[in-house]
Amino acid sequence: MSGPEQVEAPAALGDAGGIEVLTFGCRLNTYESEAMRDLAAKAGHARTIVVNTCAVTAEAERQARQAIRKASRDNPGANIVVTGCAAQIAPERWAGLPGVARVIGNADKLKPETWALDAPPAPVTDIMAATETAAHLVTDFAGRARAFVQVQQGCDHRCTFCVIPFGRGPSRSVPIGAIVEQVRALVARGYREVVLTGVDITSYGPDLPGRPSLGQMVRRLLALVPELPRLRLSSLDPVEVDDDLWRLIEGEERLLPHLHLSLQHGADLILKRMKRRHLRADALAFARRARALRPDMAFGADLIAGFPTETEAQFRETLDLVAEMELSFLHVFPYSERPGTPAARMPQLPVPLRKERAARLRQAGAEAAARFYAGRLGREEQVLFERDDRGHTAHFAPLRLVGGTAAPGELRRVRVTGMAPDGLLAESEARSPHADAA
Repeated sequence: MSGPEQVEAPAALGDAGGIEVLTFGCRLNTYESEAMRDLAAKAGHARTIVVNTCAVTAEAERQARQAIRKASRDNPGANIVVTGCAAQIAPERWAGLPGVARVIGNADKLKPETWALDAPPAPVTDIMAATETAAHLVTDFAGRARAFVQVQQGCDHRCTFCVIPFGRGPSRSVPIGAIVEQVRALVARGYREVVLTGVDITSYGPDLPGRPSLGQMVRRLLALVPELPRLRLSSLDPVEVDDDLWRLIEGEERLLPHLHLSLQHGADLILKRMKRRHLRADALAFARRARALRPDMAFGADLIAGFPTETEAQFRETLDLVAEMELSFLHVFPYSERPGTPAARMPQLPVPLRKERAARLRQAGAEAAARFYAGRLGREEQVLFERDDRGHTAHFAPLRLVGGTAAPGELRRVRVTGMAPDGLLAESEARSPHADAA
């Protein structure tokens, strides 16, 4: 599960108002934010700001608190609703912030009745007893070119640094039929790319009849929705990929050649102290196998710098892993203590050292991305454009169109002609058969 992204508070809503949603965190939060926007709109909300929080790091929580205070100053009298993992774990901390009218737990935020205008305030319920997923929700993802579909929720693992199970509850899977129904509806609305998301999507299926694996679900989805041009997967655990998914990686062109991996570290001792389910050799073996099946495969990865007890030599194993696996797109975090987790009780590294190592790791990531961009020069790429002249390739490399524009949601063939620090540069080629707007 990817971590927090910085989000700015909205501009003033005005007298008529509207619904603004501030999202912090992962792609699953992105999906849920758009679903809540729809639910609030259908219920008739006005002058409402929904803040969907993240608990992965202390910085994510700080950003959310800052955004709430700014939203309250800029929008006096607005109805501020706070939800998400941080609000689930410690609702009382968020209820006392200026302008907050209501705190909604993760178990209730996607229920239509929660957003009724006359819904009474309700306590945040215990997420560890949750059994439901948002299998029934389809949304328009306002302003986005790609759509997100939740296939799984919660996590049964207990990594020593992570509080997400306490914010999301146990692992629950969305039935295959409901996933197919959502994807069909999204494609009918014009979306050309769908991202399957969840907390731990490689744990998909054991709670469903027949115990389908993630690969079996993806295979059936692609077979039942042949009109979907592009399918992307969110973060994967490298040791939980099943045989069906390996076969799809090899032979299914619509499954995009970009996999984001939950790696976290490159040293075996630290991985054991994190209570991860893989070792360094497993990660390297995964990369070799994936590239043997699909030579153009690109990898992203979540990595933590400055974990408790991490030595300089162990940190360098993570740096070396970036080069050995040819990781192209890094999501780097300096370690952040989370109250109540086992890692928070381990011997801690100084915060400045954590930040310094994270900066070095990000620099290694920038250099790795530059190597990847250089390898794409002169090639044709199929790009999904999100706005004007900017989009992403099948490998999720950012790309800017030189001397032209594209409609949001358009798929277009382009030729890469250059590179910049933030991605590829390209000139437009012939339009693809699917080059209509979302």
